[in-house]
Amino acid sequence: MEPILKEGKNCWRIRKATRVAFLVDGAAYFDAFARSAARAHVSILIAGWDIDSRIRLFPEEERDGMPSRLWEFMNRMVKKQRNLHVHILEWDFAVIYAFERELFPVFKIPWKRNRRIHFQLDGEHPVGGSHHQKIVVMDDRIAFAGGIDLTKRRWDTPEHGASDPRRVDPSGEPYGPFHDIQIAVDGPAAAALGDLARTRWERSTGEKLEPPKNVKSDPWPVELLPDIENVDVAIVRTDPGHKGREEVREVEALYLDTIASAQRFIYIENQFLTSFSVGRAIAASLEKKDGPEIVIVVRLGSGLMVEATMNALRARVLDLLRKADLYGRLRVYYPDVPGGSKEVLNLHSKVMVADGAFVRVGSSNLSNRSMGVDTECDVALESCGEKRVEKGIRDFHNRLLGEHLGEGARKVGELVEEERSLIKTIEKLRGSKRTLIPFPEEEIPWTTELISELPVDPTEPIDPEKLMEELVSEDGVKKSKYRFIRFIALLLGLVAVAAAWRWTALGEWIDWGTLTALGARVRDNGAAPFIVLCTYLVGSLVMIPVTLMIVVTAFTFGPVSGFVYSLSGCLLAAIATYGLGRALGRDTIARLSGSRVNRLSRRLGRHGIITIGTVRILPIAPFTVVNLVAGASHIRFWDYVFGTILGMGPGIAAITLFENQLEAAIREPGMGSFAILASLTVAIIAAALIIRAKLLGRQNR
Repeated sequence: MEPILKEGKNCWRIRKATRVAFLVDGAAYFDAFARSAARAHVSILIAGWDIDSRIRLFPEEERDGMPSRLWEFMNRMVKKQRNLHVHILEWDFAVIYAFERELFPVFKIPWKRNRRIHFQLDGEHPVGGSHHQKIVVMDDRIAFAGGIDLTKRRWDTPEHGASDPRRVDPSGEPYGPFHDIQIAVDGPAAAALGDLARTRWERSTGEKLEPPKNVKSDPWPVELLPDIENVDVAIVRTDPGHKGREEVREVEALYLDTIASAQRFIYIENQFLTSFSVGRAIAASLEKKDGPEIVIVVRLGSGLMVEATMNALRARVLDLLRKADLYGRLRVYYPDVPGGSKEVLNLHSKVMVADGAFVRVGSSNLSNRSMGVDTECDVALESCGEKRVEKGIRDFHNRLLGEHLGEGARKVGELVEEERSLIKTIEKLRGSKRTLIPFPEEEIPWTTELISELPVDPTEPIDPEKLMEELVSEDGVKKSKYRFIRFIALLLGLVAVAAAWRWTALGEWIDWGTLTALGARVRDNGAAPFIVLCTYLVGSLVMIPVTLMIVVTAFTFGPVSGFVYSLSGCLLAAIATYGLGRALGRDTIARLSGSRVNRLSRRLGRHGIITIGTVRILPIAPFTVVNLVAGASHIRFWDYVFGTILGMGPGIAAITLFENQLEAAIREPGMGSFAILASLTVAIIAAALIIRAKLLGRQNR
């Protein structure tokens, strides 16, 4: 059988690993990390989506004289090893994740205690993307990669007990069972992962790190027994095109090649299942008369935002797969653990096994963004006919299945051999307290049609110029020459005024001091309500950010009057620009925008209130642009008005009710004021998501 892994096609490098170990669940990984780090002499490289300095690496307060807290552990390590440098690279995360993350990394406080610990927030990624690789390398002699970040709510054991007292976050709050996988490699494969981590560091900081030289010690823990020895290992990446760099889509290429090559079975564990390209490849395999069995294990429960977005897209992919399953070779499950509905297992792993001869473990989700938007790193290997390597892969796979089914790995392996079918094996073993349950068929919500138009799970990095080209299509211009000229003239006028505000003396009017001084004069004027409403009206036409106007209004008039004035002003401006869009004519924008926006416009008309509320809560376009398009679309006027009130009300209320704290945060920036500002941001997002979830639930019912 021809090898699947091909360097330069579906992987970056193929290098030898003397030892390979599969670390199932966070307890095994954190333990191996701590033991390896304690043996490092020159270099520790850490790159992750999230890193929390407060986490415990092991349940005890101390082990072998080393503290369990990550930042204390690393500081102690650097003091003990005088030549050791630690480089930590964390994604410069989006504000929407602020509630889930540690605040201290923003200020680098825990890592400033030693000059040989270097911390960097990585913002070198395209719009809408993230640094999603999870890589740790010690002395270029051992490396870890997979789905587990060194952050909170990741530690758990394979037992996934419903009430494990050790499973608490840094604040002491318990959390539910969590399942994920990491892989450890050594030798040239570890050195190659070190090269990848150093490349990421240089890209983010401009500093080039040299590989460690003449390191004679072996940081591989003696307690970590290898699953496979002396095997070629492939490093597989997604690296989106950015700042002149060509994109790398090895992650996607390997998924597609593996699916096409599999003959007996494909086993997938993944947090998400929304990738269009992978979904189509699996569907094509299912349509073959003699294709492989396909078993997919996904998680059942998620947060509010995931439920309303990624899970809606997953429903569409699953519908595609079930329709393609002409010969009954597809099974989709979710893992269930004892403890009731509140203890749904958070399956976070990203694993694929094919024919018992190929395995990959990594950071890449089966999502569109993992194929071309986020940086990803997977590690893969195949047996190439070597029985000892096949045994290592099969043993790992049997461990995974045994964990989910509450059975021993040996029993699972024996039954697979007996039945010659992965599906029959699972069906025979299902039904204990720990088990796999068939994933329910979901009704495809109408929101998938809207979400597919939004940058929730994009297939490529968001490019503002391409977005504009998409909205103004060439064929529409040919059909309506004069309307095109009129529309472009309007846009040029708005752009000219906006440019004047930005680059001429008019810009002084949006200086903070000028605005607040002007606000004080307006407050004392008897015509204040009229002035404020006119300001919102004119401001929306010249594209002054509506959030800026709300903040100034709150500071000028206080919480109660500020809320009334802001909501009234936003509503008046929204109605006026909606009317302008309608006056331009539905055909003007519709013809300019082409069939894609025509379809979206019809959807907006069917679900006006929900849709307008959604785009106000998750602002994907400027306030004025949304209003113009809404007026030119099929949205009914009163749906538009009520959707605007429901969508903007929570944010305006949060800004105006806490205007004193917000003003202090802006006037006197510092750690304390930043914490207040972050808290307000979280409050706004939380309120908006709760309202949005309730609206979506009512619409679905």
